[in-house]
Amino acid sequence: MPLDHATLKTLRERHPAWRLLASAHAPLVAAFLHRTFVLPNVRTMSEADLAEALEDDLFALREQLGEDAYPKGATEYLNDWAGTDKGWLRKFYKPGSDEAQFDLTPATEKAIAWLVSLSDRPFVGTESRLLTLFALLEQIGAGTEIDPARRLDDLRKKRDEIDAEIARVRAGDVALLDDTAVRDRFQQFQQLARELLSDFREVEHNFRSLDRRVREKVALWEGAKGALLDEILGERDAIGDSDQGRSFRAFWDFLMSSRRQEQLSERLDQVLALPAVAALKPEPRMRRVHHDWLEAGEHTQRTVAQLSQQLRRFLDDRAFVENRRILELLRGIEGKALSLRGQPPPEAPMHLNEMSADIALSQERPLFTPSRKVRLADLALDAAATDEDIDTARLFDQFVVDKERLRATLQQALRSRSQLTLHELLEAEPLSQGLAELVAWLELAHADDAHTTVDDAVTEPVRWYTCDAQGEPVTREARLPRVIFSR
Repeated sequence: MPLDHATLKTLRERHPAWRLLASAHAPLVAAFLHRTFVLPNVRTMSEADLAEALEDDLFALREQLGEDAYPKGATEYLNDWAGTDKGWLRKFYKPGSDEAQFDLTPATEKAIAWLVSLSDRPFVGTESRLLTLFALLEQIGAGTEIDPARRLDDLRKKRDEIDAEIARVRAGDVALLDDTAVRDRFQQFQQLARELLSDFREVEHNFRSLDRRVREKVALWEGAKGALLDEILGERDAIGDSDQGRSFRAFWDFLMSSRRQEQLSERLDQVLALPAVAALKPEPRMRRVHHDWLEAGEHTQRTVAQLSQQLRRFLDDRAFVENRRILELLRGIEGKALSLRGQPPPEAPMHLNEMSADIALSQERPLFTPSRKVRLADLALDAAATDEDIDTARLFDQFVVDKERLRATLQQALRSRSQLTLHELLEAEPLSQGLAELVAWLELAHADDAHTTVDDAVTEPVRWYTCDAQGEPVTREARLPRVIFSR
């Protein structure tokens, strides 16, 4: 986003976070919402509980600043903060309940996080951040390297480093972090843990925005119902297969492992017991921060499930209205037919015996084809010789190419493009099963002739990596005409 004058002026006028920081009541709003929602990691709170807590804060402030400091009541302030002109709180009602609920908006949490970052830190650590950057670059490089030889070299180097470290530890040379390095890394951990909690609200906000767009599209749709369902399912798949959706799913699968939770608990207890970390006086909730991640993730999952149920009921209501309209039209036709039953027209303009003519040509009849008799060869099998001569190891070396996975990959690629060549598709999704997978792609192209075009004038290479008989990595290449897939 460019930070020019026009953009910044628009953000100052419309962005809720900037409006909060520029508000005259910013100290009250930020302090109260930080103490009520952010510190205890509370996702939602009822209107009665939140108004009671705010009323206590207002009473204390009026005792210090005078009765005219904040003249409105707690409920009025909450409704004002949740208004469309402010957008600092989200006010909603749970299904089956008439009591209002409140939650922070992502913009408010960003503003509070920025205010927290203004406080002075004991020291600014840079080593842990640099190590984190190097680790991320190594993961990106290792995860995108397609040359098997280079991947093997990197793995061998890591193995040699681990073996050397094991040898040093066995010899009694144990390298320990000093107190400065421990505090540096723990501060980095605290910052990332808080940012991760705040990211969940933004994920929920994106899901709600998607649901709102889908409802607007359903309300204004005038086309066929099948096209509408395809559009809605495409929207759901788009956010699920987006970078944010895939990252959230990977995070959730990683954290739901009981073994990972036990490891996190043990590591946290070990780190928090260190004297260097205890001197920093970390927040008490840091000991159970992984449980806060789980609660926030479960709340996001429940929000997505509720949105899906509400969308389904919304679609069912639309279908009920359309079906009732169809029944009304049919009843109208029946009523008009019954009213004209006793008054037939005086002369029929045309007589139709059948709606269409049956045409049967003699040359189209198939000729008689006698059935073939299968003759079984009378052979005597020697069981002992069979066991010795036949190598059954080949039966266990078979593999199957999943054509449904290939078809799903093609459909996902065509969602963002109207046309795509097989060469471009295999550049993004390299062959993992060699020539057999390439043949499966060609079979899919042949099976869908209506949406596939083959250009014999252009030849494109397709490469894949495999191993020879000695286990050495080799590169294979095939040249074939250009295959173009269309949406």
